[in-house]
Amino acid sequence: MKAIKGTDFCFEGQKSKYVGKVRDVYDIDGKYMVMVVSDRISAFDVVLPEGIPYKGQILNKIAEKFLDATSDILPNWKIAVPEANVTVGHKCEPFKVEMVIRGYLSGHAWREYRDGKRTICGVAMPEGMVENQKFPEPIITPTTKAAEGHDEDISREDIIASGIVSAEDYAALEKYTRALFQRGTEMAAKRGLILVDTKYEFGKKDGVIYLMDEIHTPDSSRYFYADGYAERLAAGERQKQLSKEFVREWLMAGGFQGREGEVVPEMTPEVVKGITDRYVELYENIVGEKFVPSDASLEQIQASVAECLNTLK
Repeated sequence: MKAIKGTDFCFEGQKSKYVGKVRDVYDIDGKYMVMVVSDRISAFDVVLPEGIPYKGQILNKIAEKFLDATSDILPNWKIAVPEANVTVGHKCEPFKVEMVIRGYLSGHAWREYRDGKRTICGVAMPEGMVENQKFPEPIITPTTKAAEGHDEDISREDIIASGIVSAEDYAALEKYTRALFQRGTEMAAKRGLILVDTKYEFGKKDGVIYLMDEIHTPDSSRYFYADGYAERLAAGERQKQLSKEFVREWLMAGGFQGREGEVVPEMTPEVVKGITDRYVELYENIVGEKFVPSDASLEQIQASVAECLNTLK
């Protein structure tokens, strides 16, 4: 199976196509979106040169599961999944922030903490914590949603003061973020996992807030294995985790963190296969089902999506 690094579809009623770091998004009649999750992979806000076979299918199928499992909390954009790597859904006007929520001191928050900072996005972090320790309560650390380049940390106060999101809408986003994280935490626990942190994207349609994009995937979330968590924390050992962090660690070991002048290490076929294998492991642990790949061609994918769109007329 070759990686699907990009698509060039043309659908009836297509108004535009947006190419993100990982997704190709088609606007249909200004009413619907066709989101193709490619096999591109990004880290440190850089798209890496090689695609990862089946990665798009894995991310899309995980997102489908969690969108369905949280639809009682708020409506979401998904209408149908005509192919393993494609979701067709409602077009919403996105809020220009990503709602990041952290249950544990890990990743970016830990790096800030390690460097002496005790607030992140205007939220205080307790003294005396260690890496991967659980916060007394999950904290919300939003970021701006950059069209290009790096997303930036921003506080609740600055979001509201600058008019990026109204105070009323932001309060709703915080409420939904906490409810979604609680649901994801409960679902992860049933799989022997800890949902460490994640991010959500929201939008509006006809005055109603919708959950958009992906949810609780290893690209947008960090999971630890619950078994042995406490022992590893007490011993100061690294946690066994399910996330894209292993890709970042491989890049950092090769001297790449997305800074100017740095070069991505060579992505040999062995490296690519190893990343695919890890994504399959992620899927099977998070979803609790064996991953069954689809080998649909680009032509078959386009035909399936076109048939789906015909039903929406």
